[in-house]
Amino acid sequence: MPEGPPLRDLPEGPPLRADAARNRARILDAAETVFAEQGPSGSTEEVARRAGVAIGTVFRHFPTKNDLLAAIMKRLLARLVTEAGEQDLFAFFTHMVAQAAAKKTVVDLLAGAGVDIRLPEAVGHLETAVGDLLTRAQAAGEVAEDVQLPEVMALLVSLCQGALHGGWDATLQARALAVVFTGLRPH
Repeated sequence: MPEGPPLRDLPEGPPLRADAARNRARILDAAETVFAEQGPSGSTEEVARRAGVAIGTVFRHFPTKNDLLAAIMKRLLARLVTEAGEQDLFAFFTHMVAQAAAKKTVVDLLAGAGVDIRLPEAVGHLETAVGDLLTRAQAAGEVAEDVQLPEVMALLVSLCQGALHGGWDATLQARALAVVFTGLRPH
C-alpha cells in the first residue's frame, strides 16, 4: 500500500451505507489489532484477512496505509474524549497510565516508525475534554486554581510515556500518580 503524503485530518465524507459502515468498523478493529501486534509494518493484506473483507475493500475506505493509520488515531482520540467525559481528572490520569503500562499503543508504534501524525482537530477535542476535567476538579477544590491546562497535558503525556516505555508495574504507577496528584492539589 503506498505511504502517501503526511497524515492530515481526514474528511468524514458522505454517510456510509450500513454494510459499508460495518466493513469500515471491522477494518479499523482489525487494523488496531494487527498494528498493535506487528507495529506499523503490519500488512494491509493481514488487516483485510482479519476483517473478513477483500483487500479492495480496505483500499476503498483507506487509499493509503497512512490514511488507515490516521483513521485509527482519530478513532482512538475520540474514544479517549468519551472516556474523559465519564471520569474525573484523577481517574482519567490513572486510567491512561494503566493503559500505557499494559501495552504498546498504536500511537507509540506509529510515532516510533516516524509516521507523521497531524490530527489537530481530534487532539484539540481531547485537550478540551481534559480542560473540562481540570475545570471541574478546580471548582470542586481538588486541584489548585493556578494549575493550567498546558501543565496538566504535559504531566499526562509524560506519565503515559514513562509507563509505556518503562513498563511500570502497578506499584510504580500508583507512586508516580500520587506524587503528581499531590502536586496538583491545593496547598
